[in-house]
Amino acid sequence: MLRAHTVEDVRRAEAAVMARLPEGALMQQAAAGLAAAVLDLLGGGYGRHVLLLVGPGDNGGDALWAGARLAARGARVEALLLADHVHEAGLAALRAAGGTATRALADLDPAADVVVDGIVGIGGRPGLRPDAVAALEAYAGVPVVAVDVPSGVDVDTGGLDGPHVRADLTVTFGTHKVAHLVDPAAAASGALHLVDLGLDLGEPAVEALQPADVRALLPRPGDADHKYTRGVVGVRAGSGTYPGAALLAVAGANTGLVGMVRYVGPADIADTVRSAHPEVVGEGRVQAWVVGPGGGDDADRMLAEARADGVPVVVDADALRHVDGPVRGGVLTPHAGELAAMLGVDREEVEAAPLEHARAAARRWDCVVLLKGHHTLVATPDGRVRVTTTGVPWLATAGAGDVLSGLVGALLAAGLEPYDAASVGSWLHGAAATRAAGGGPLTASRVAVQIPRLVREILTGLG
Repeated sequence: MLRAHTVEDVRRAEAAVMARLPEGALMQQAAAGLAAAVLDLLGGGYGRHVLLLVGPGDNGGDALWAGARLAARGARVEALLLADHVHEAGLAALRAAGGTATRALADLDPAADVVVDGIVGIGGRPGLRPDAVAALEAYAGVPVVAVDVPSGVDVDTGGLDGPHVRADLTVTFGTHKVAHLVDPAAAASGALHLVDLGLDLGEPAVEALQPADVRALLPRPGDADHKYTRGVVGVRAGSGTYPGAALLAVAGANTGLVGMVRYVGPADIADTVRSAHPEVVGEGRVQAWVVGPGGGDDADRMLAEARADGVPVVVDADALRHVDGPVRGGVLTPHAGELAAMLGVDREEVEAAPLEHARAAARRWDCVVLLKGHHTLVATPDGRVRVTTTGVPWLATAGAGDVLSGLVGALLAAGLEPYDAASVGSWLHGAAATRAAGGGPLTASRVAVQIPRLVREILTGLG
């Protein structure tokens, strides 16, 4: 499990470690890891030009000590000091190793192989001062390595407010931070590299499933199982306007993770569904419902009929407009626009603070909320959050959400708890899309086809 913690958690853990280590030892560990990551990015140090952007905090100190190590490896290291007071010992070490430092941008070589962002630490406020912005603009196009977090982002929320660094690589220490995983700041972090500092951290603020976690959670049939004990999922979706939504939701549900899929909808659509998926049967008992994709004017009735069964419900698309109370044991799967309408706010507000709004929605409707996006969030009423880091931009295509809702419903029917069903379903959906795309365009139906193959590889340890 990839875990991310808050600034307060990190500082508490760092203080405990520093109390038993020699002064400066923790910074030296961080600087060594940072320098190694920069060397790896550059393919070596000799003859390379490294520019350090140095602010007043410990991140600036990490950058200076790393710069000293890089200078010792043959790199030409310049530091632009963006504060009246910087880490004195780090600055002395840089100069002793042959590096240089200045407070004037005009004094620097206008070309560099890499920029190291040590402007603001994890305690900094969002946004950057004009001198930092000017320095970044002067070296636009040069790869940027952020120290711990990209300067200028809100570390604990993933929010952005003003200019900020957009890194190619972020070297973080001790643990990942919320801003590394949660949009919109996550998109500014680039690739992530974690340097272990041996911190003793508590429960994470946010976490992200990894293949081993998915493997442990995936439902598997036992020797004595049959089609009913493996779980039966029902799908109420589709309308005359959107018949394809029913096909896609059923495709997501009918990936072999449950023993049976039932489809309930208009007769002509049911015939089309059964033609494409002859295993699918009609109305009967289920362990979970998927409701809403392409439901149009019938979505209200579909939701009421599904909820009358008293089983968990995955509420998607058109049915989301008709949620008027708690959905305990269920999952809501909105995108930003749908959640904004449900909460009575502008879409831009949800996109600017998805973590805040996903948690608020989970509390309000007392259920798991899966907020779709670049990094999909799965939130519980008690504040736990998982982030999906699989997927590709090509997944932003019509019908992809229908496949996802069917997949989550199948995992619910197979016996997973709503939090696990939503987060495992989202992970599989993103990973399947990555495989289906192969670096290029894809369609939603191709995502569904990839899921059984992906599950097989995950279960056999190949994924």
